Parts: sequence; C-alpha cells; structure tokens
Amino acid sequence: MKVKVISVLEDNYMYLVIEESTRDAVAVDAAVPRRLLEIIRKEDVVLRAILTTHHHWDHARGNEELAQLFPGLRVFGADERIGALTHKVTHGQELTFGAIRVRCLFTPCHTSGHMCYFMWEDDSPDAPALFSGDTLFVGGCGQFFEGTAEQMHTNLTQILGTLPKDTKVFCGHECTVRNLKFALKVEPENEMVKEKLAWARQRDDEDLPTVPSTLQEEFLYNPFLRVTEEPVQRFTGRTDPVEVLRTLRSERDNFKKPKERPNPQAMLAFDWGLFGPFLEKK
Repeated sequence: MKVKVISVLEDNYMYLVIEESTRDAVAVDAAVPRRLLEIIRKEDVVLRAILTTHHHWDHARGNEELAQLFPGLRVFGADERIGALTHKVTHGQELTFGAIRVRCLFTPCHTSGHMCYFMWEDDSPDAPALFSGDTLFVGGCGQFFEGTAEQMHTNLTQILGTLPKDTKVFCGHECTVRNLKFALKVEPENEMVKEKLAWARQRDDEDLPTVPSTLQEEFLYNPFLRVTEEPVQRFTGRTDPVEVLRTLRSERDNFKKPKERPNPQAMLAFDWGLFGPFLEKK
C-alpha cells in the first residue's frame, strides 16, 4: 500500500492510495480532478473508488466529474450531501480493495456526516494509515461547524485516540505551523511542541508537506489530545475534559486569524487551469 500525498488548492490534501500488486487505486477527498488524473496517469494505476470524508467543496468537488470519466466508479461517504455518492457507509463498516482493508470511523462535529477512514493490509509490516479529513490535524483538530465539544471529545478520545499508536495520520489540510504556534501558546514549556514547530517551519520553507504524523506523536504535542494534562487545563482554566476542549477550540478560533485569505473559487480555478489561456497571453 503506497500513499501519494497530493497538495491542492490553498492548503488542502487529497490522497491516492495504491494497491501495489494490482495497481488499483483509491482516492481520498478528490477535490481537484485534473490534478488527480495527472497522478493516476503518472503512477499508471486504475482508479476504483473514492472515499470522501465530508461534503465540503474543497474535499468533494471532483466527485461528479470523476464519476463521469470512470463509469462504475464507487463513491463512499456518510453524508447525502456528498456529490456522486454511490455507497453510504456507517460507523465500523469495513471495506476491501484488493489487499487494502478499510474501517469507516464516524466522527461527526466538523460536519454532521464526517467519516474518517482507517486503512491497513493484513500481514504487512507497514503501519496502518488514518485519513482524518477535518477531524484531526497535525497539532490540531477541526472546527465545530455542525457539532459540539462533546462530539469532538468522543471522536478524539474514544474513536481515533484508541487506534494503534503507530498509525500514520493523513489529514485534510496543511495547517501544522499555525496549529503548533497555538500549541506553544497553550504549553510554552513543552519541548515536543518546540521541536515539532521548528521541524514544521523548515518543511514549510522548503514547500514540503508535514503529513503524515503518527498518533503517538500527536499525544505529545497536540493540545486537543492533551485535555487531561495539567498545563493544558491551566491554560483553559478548566478541568473537565470536554470543557477544556471547548475552551481550546474557542481560543484557537481567535488565534492570529489570517487577515486575508485567497478567494476559494479563484484558487480552485487556478488548480483547474482555467486561468491558463490568460496567463499564456502574458
């Protein structure tokens, strides 16, 4: 099982998971079809399915086009709002793609129909992989757009937090530096936060991804997984884990918000190559 990390839009990731013996592939969050098709051709694989974590356009926008290009393509997800959905999955459901095994993990909060995907191969020495969408980030967690702190606490502690510690975490966005800057504010004496932030800044300078992390690492520097730790509780002024998490999310939402963000539709147009003719004229 090989995972291709594909950077798209402003800071999104989509992924192509390749079953190396058959050269079949599964895409996760196929937001930009043109870019995905380039990788599919380069890797010489056949796209068999799409796993969509949630319905937001920057994760699911390419489903319809890809479904037209690949007749019989299966599109999995847990939310009827996901475009071109063919298979609605439920918590704990397992899927098989050749040797690749997938367990669907329902994590409602960022959206009410958010699904994470845990992947592994039987008898493989490689660590399993978690595609966490906008639920768990490197050093952070997703915003509570359609859910509650109680739900996110359950997601992080009972569902994702109980996976094998060597699980590789492939999240939906590159926001590691911002997340770890906030983590350093929460725990200014945490040496793991300092080390990871320095590493992430270096990766950012070199325009390289910070994914994957591992679940074991996340417990050392991600404040949203450290809600029972005394420094995190001291920062929030709370001791109840759910209240700690709620306060952390509120503080993170107000932490150094970017003053200007590129227009999402404009970013998508660039990725689709719609501005190409105009740029070529110059």
